[in-house]
Amino acid sequence: MAQKQKRIFQPDSHYFLEGPHSRSYELGFAFRVFFQFIKGLRALHFVGPCVTVFGSARFKEGHVYYEKAREVGRALAEIGFTTMTGGGPGVMEGANRGAYEAGGKSVGCNIQLPFEQKPNPYMHKWVTIRYFFVRKVLLLKYSYAFVILPGGWGTMDEMFETLTLIQTGVIHNFPVLLMGTDYYQPLWNYLQGMVEKGTISEKDLQYIHFSDDVEAGMEHIRSYIADNYKIRKKMRPISWLLERG
Repeated sequence: MAQKQKRIFQPDSHYFLEGPHSRSYELGFAFRVFFQFIKGLRALHFVGPCVTVFGSARFKEGHVYYEKAREVGRALAEIGFTTMTGGGPGVMEGANRGAYEAGGKSVGCNIQLPFEQKPNPYMHKWVTIRYFFVRKVLLLKYSYAFVILPGGWGTMDEMFETLTLIQTGVIHNFPVLLMGTDYYQPLWNYLQGMVEKGTISEKDLQYIHFSDDVEAGMEHIRSYIADNYKIRKKMRPISWLLERG
């Protein structure tokens, strides 16, 4: 009974990864994942075009990286992009806040955690998702570029998954801007070591652009998108589907 009680409070994804369960449970989990995707797609269908900003939830207002994220959000608003983040505090809040205060569009894809990561107050629209892998798909789906500020496990996961998708051609050469050169210098050295050992190629490093200069970073994003992509026009909501822009 105690073991059963414990499982009630575990996230479905944790229980799911313990191994095979009953067929009814597995089918129910698949439907829950499907409805999480539908929830996210309906909420974010009209938010683009976006640039997604990744970074740590731990930096508070006044911290150099919080303020840098705020500057990034403001700059994205000025060049006409919606700022999308993971919807939480820290760098995410800074980026949303910068866009919000500049009169740009600010959205988020929050995650439901045991300690309840609350959506920050600087978003015009957000959706809270139950599963990390669904959230990551949504954070990538609507964006033409990615800005990565200093962060921890989650930020590294998001960065390397994005780079893997670009390298394998699943998404096509979207610009990835890393800001915080002092923070990321050891990582850059490690990546160059990977090139030397042959686990990645020299051209793979071309997917990453390093800059602490927000204006230069925005110019890189803007020119890259202009040269490589045609931004789709924003779609309009359909009233009988109960859609909202």
